[in-house]
Amino acid sequence: MPEPVPAGAAPQDAHEPSAPAPLGVARELTGHPGVDGHLARLAEVDDLPADGHLEVYEDVHRGLRAELTSLDAHPAPRPNENRS
Repeated sequence: MPEPVPAGAAPQDAHEPSAPAPLGVARELTGHPGVDGHLARLAEVDDLPADGHLEVYEDVHRGLRAELTSLDAHPAPRPNENRS
């Protein structure tokens, strides 16, 4: 029977968290500079511990939503474009 571990002490076979490591996920360029810039930020999580991923993911998500929203914006008419 294993010996009880005193409160506040780590068991002898406890493992330390491993260092951050790249996931090896290939990111392909889309050809849209704004989107590609946001997607490139995802590489930052390769060097962060898991608890740091959320901030990057949320920032990339906001940026991609802004890019999509900008596609729906109607450009302002150019001067003299409404000739009869």
